[in-house]
This record gives sequence, C-alpha cells and structure tokens, in this order.
Amino acid sequence: MRRDDTPAASLKDLIDAHLYMPFPFLRNRHEREAEAGVEAWLRTWGLTDEPEVAAMIAYTRPAELASCISPTVDPGLLQIVANQVAYQFVFDDQAEETGRLGPGQLLPMLCESIGILRDDRPPSTPLGAALTDLYRQVQLRCTPAQAARWAWQSREYVHGLLYEAVAQSHSVPVRMELCCSIRALIAGVEPFYPLCEAAQPGELAAEELHHPVMRRLGRLSADAAVWIPDLFSAVKEQRAGGLINLALAHQRAHHCSLPEAVMLAIGRINRTIREFEELYEEFKPELSPAGVGYVEGMIGWIRGCYHWSRTVPRYADAAAPALP
Repeated sequence: MRRDDTPAASLKDLIDAHLYMPFPFLRNRHEREAEAGVEAWLRTWGLTDEPEVAAMIAYTRPAELASCISPTVDPGLLQIVANQVAYQFVFDDQAEETGRLGPGQLLPMLCESIGILRDDRPPSTPLGAALTDLYRQVQLRCTPAQAARWAWQSREYVHGLLYEAVAQSHSVPVRMELCCSIRALIAGVEPFYPLCEAAQPGELAAEELHHPVMRRLGRLSADAAVWIPDLFSAVKEQRAGGLINLALAHQRAHHCSLPEAVMLAIGRINRTIREFEELYEEFKPELSPAGVGYVEGMIGWIRGCYHWSRTVPRYADAAAPALP
C-alpha cells in the first residue's frame, strides 16, 4: 500500500494508497487445475454456450478469486469454491439483467433456485441444473449440518437478488443503511463459510460456531470482503446505473465526487477490518484449532477480494488514467 502524498492518478491508485490491508497476498498452488475444472463444469451445464457469458467468465476469472480466498485448501475443495464463484457470477448477472424488466420477472428464476435448495425439486433450466450439481458436490464434501447451512445461506443470497431488483426499480434511491443491508444479502460471501468449515479437520462445536463474537466476525468479514470490490467496480456500476454499491451510496448521501465517495467508503472498510482484527485477537485464545481455521477462512475472503479486484479485467475501469 502506498502511503505518500502523491496525488492518485486513478481510483485504483487511490484505493491502494488508503485501504488498510494487513493480510498478505496468497494464492493456491492448484489454481490452474481449478481453472480448467471450472471451464469444463460450466460447459457441461451449458452455462457458457452464450458468447456473452463466456466472455464474462474470462473477465471475472472465478478460479483466480477462489485461489486468492482459499489459498491453503486441497484441490477438491478449491474446485467446489471455484465452481460456486463461477455459478454465482453467472446467476447474478442474469438476475440483474432480468430484474431490469421488473422485479416480478425474476420470480420464476428465483423460485426454481429456492425449490432446489429447500425442497430438492428437480431443475428446469441449465442454471437450475448447475445449482443442483453444485449442491450435490457440497453434500458430498460437507457434513449434513454444514450442507444445511450452505443451502440456507444460499437461499438468503437468492432472496437478496429480489430485494436488489425492487431497489433498482424504485424511483427514489435507497438510503445508505438500506443499501448496505441489501448488499450484505447479495454479496454471496456467507454461503461459502460452510466450505471454510469443511476445510477444518473436524466440525466446530455449536457453542463456538454460534458464539456472538463468531457471528460478529462473520458479519465484519463478509462486509469488508464485498465492500472492497465495490470500490473497484464503482465506475462500472455508475455507468450501468447500479445503486447497490457502497461507494455510490456514499456519493448519493454526500453529493460528492466519486473519488471523495471512494475515500468515505474506504474509511468505513478500514474501521470494519480493524474491528475484525481486534475482536479476533481477543477471541483467538478461546478458539479450538478448527475455530481458528474457520476464522482464517474469513480472512481469506477479505484479502482475496482485494488482491483479485486489483487486477481482474472486470474492474479495469478503476485503473483508468484520469479519475472520473
């Protein structure tokens, strides 16, 4: 991170200069295999048959994100994480496009997903078939309790996409905290936490997993993880008319320029990461080895989203020479 007074030439430089990132960059040595596996899995379910979707996957690099957030997991678990990242990108983009026609247009798509996750209903679309297979992979790797948590948190993510469509269709932009509440749902980070559990040598005890401090750590890490890409995607989202973005929410609230809004958002993210650090330091002596590994998985999301966002082509606008 740069800490001098040199004026930033781009939003990326501004973010690098001021974002607090205490966690070092790491990558999984099995990233190349996961990349090949993702491509094959998406082809199997027909998700990259459309050239636009194939191009989106090339620009988002899901296996690279999986590698950065899960640098120490074994190849099998890394592949599930990478497949899930890719699936959520495809699902999210399709939901955003469909939701522009009105929130009601999303109902068939979302109800299919809920039916698969809650009631084991058979799929009726390629996206549904991919979700069914992803759920199967999770059930094979995870304990029944972990798989149940994965399905429940995935349903929360699906419901959040409907809230986003409602917010996008409303004539009055949503307020800051409402924007953050919706962002927490559509972030899609927490469905991965059961996979962080599955990476541990044993299940976490219920009193450890559901401890108030553990729940707070989960909320802080998920927020920081998704707000960081919001900084890098602000130009892209602004051009597309997006509303559910931390930097753009600050811009609306304070009627300021985008660089000023990004600085305000960075301040909130930095406070969030520091609170996470302090809580973890206090709580760590009480944790089992599995509990420590679980929190380290949360840390992987914070640092992984930062390092991935800095270079992924999806957010290349943040590196434009002139500040918007």
